Amino acid sequence: MFKKILVANRGEIAVRIIRACKELNIKTVAVHSNVDSEAMHVKLADESICVGSALPKESYLNIPSIISAINITGADAVHPGYGFLSENDKFAKILSSHKIKFIGPSSKSILDLGNKSNALKLASNFGLPILGNKISKNLINTNDALKVAKEIGMPIVIKAAYGGGGKGMRVFNNNNEIDSYFPQLKSEAKNYFGDDTMYAEKFLTNAKHIEFQVISNPKNNYAEIIGQRDCSIQRKNQKIIEEIPSDFVRINNLEEIKKNIKDLLIKNKYEGLGTLEFLYQDNEIFFIEMNTRLQVEHPVTEEAFDVDLVKYQIMVAAGYKIDLSNVTKKNHTIECRVNAENAKDFSPSPGKIKFINVPGGRGIRVDTALYTNYKVNPHYDSLILKMISKGKDRDESIAIMKRALEEIIIDGINTNIELHKWILRQKDFISGVYNTNWLEKNINKFN
Repeated sequence: MFKKILVANRGEIAVRIIRACKELNIKTVAVHSNVDSEAMHVKLADESICVGSALPKESYLNIPSIISAINITGADAVHPGYGFLSENDKFAKILSSHKIKFIGPSSKSILDLGNKSNALKLASNFGLPILGNKISKNLINTNDALKVAKEIGMPIVIKAAYGGGGKGMRVFNNNNEIDSYFPQLKSEAKNYFGDDTMYAEKFLTNAKHIEFQVISNPKNNYAEIIGQRDCSIQRKNQKIIEEIPSDFVRINNLEEIKKNIKDLLIKNKYEGLGTLEFLYQDNEIFFIEMNTRLQVEHPVTEEAFDVDLVKYQIMVAAGYKIDLSNVTKKNHTIECRVNAENAKDFSPSPGKIKFINVPGGRGIRVDTALYTNYKVNPHYDSLILKMISKGKDRDESIAIMKRALEEIIIDGINTNIELHKWILRQKDFISGVYNTNWLEKNINKFN
């Protein structure tokens, strides 16, 4: 097992990883920017080291500074969490050259599967249905985007090949929109992910977002799918509510698709956790991307199946052989993402936490890095807390989440808690007749 893991991230996910390390008796190192010196992950880790200033590219994306932190602290492994460098094949390769274990797939796997345009072609070769062209396009400029849009047909969605979390992607309905916003989209991808490679695919107008949690170990040719999540409640491609299982999805040829997913992972020697994301419409699913990392919404799977995915991820990276084939679903779970933002216009809401009360009781889990007097700064993602409810069925899980949303208090900043309360009351949510566009189309009723 590893002796010391450097956590190359911040916020609630860094706290989550440190907790898993403590339970595995592994020492931890927290890296942080100069504005994060009082962050919870810094307080909880055994050691901490500043790697730069507030801008991500100067700290959490600063590979030379992180390598220096590894050398100074003697860490023998790095956990990248999600976002930042978690799907950076160059970072994984550099760590390997320094004989430091990257807790995640190899640089080749990230390049093959974490790069969205590469993944589309590979997935198609393994029998997974895709949208748009089988041969991916690297959209260098606006003319490339216009040409592919003509081939696929409007509407299309253009995405960053190394993107995630709803960043670096936009739906385009006509050529004028591409002319106006494509350069801006490339710039956003470069700023968030350090790479502005873009690709396009057909946009479905009535789709649900379904994803499969996977864990794979090339050391014993093992791959397992741990449930499917419904992540259809979104705003501007950013997931807001996730759920397991989806009671309203019936996928044709599901067992064949699962077999093809496992074949894809095993034959490409994929290591660790990952998530394959699909769009679902009319009982068919279409592969759109793979996240070659720990997913933001992993707790909703953990609570549904009563497993610790982060521990298993670390164990696989350390060389342990695992078998989760007998793991079964035990609960119906729902996750609400709480963001530091104005619930009316979604503008960011940084500031000092004057008081926080997190809900408790049966069936509730809270993942957060907040504490009273902590300052939420404006330089990073607005996600500040995740609440996960679990019940014997969907009705009970919804009831527990409603109760928890009434208990939570975050004073000092604006949050989207009221939006979550509103969504859970809507007939469309209760009956399951929603898709990825539902919130955008109905948000005016909340406002």
